[in-house]
Amino acid sequence: MLEELILFILTFLLVFIIYELFLVRKAKKDKRRKKPVEVGYLIGKYKLDLEKLNYKRLLNIISAVSAFDISLVVTIVSLLESFYLQLLVGFVLIMIVIIVSYDIVGRIYKKKGCCKND
Repeated sequence: MLEELILFILTFLLVFIIYELFLVRKAKKDKRRKKPVEVGYLIGKYKLDLEKLNYKRLLNIISAVSAFDISLVVTIVSLLESFYLQLLVGFVLIMIVIIVSYDIVGRIYKKKGCCKND
């Protein structure tokens, strides 16, 4: 149990730092640049209006959610013995976890009134 918790925390920190350094930092510096895929997904599905929300905060939330998603899947997959089973379960789990977590983020922003035509 302790090993899994340590694995989760270390994976979370590593992914969060990488995400912040390579994706979020660049997107914060130049808003005209191509937006991260996650932002595009939230804008498309939930009709978020970037003028109504704090873009930097959204990027930080996306960074934390993505790090959590990856850490959760890595921790769960590490409990399995077979490499092929790890690949299969990891692929299926990552899709489900990403869809669910970004659905939650989108609904929270929608509730806050950050959508177009509100």
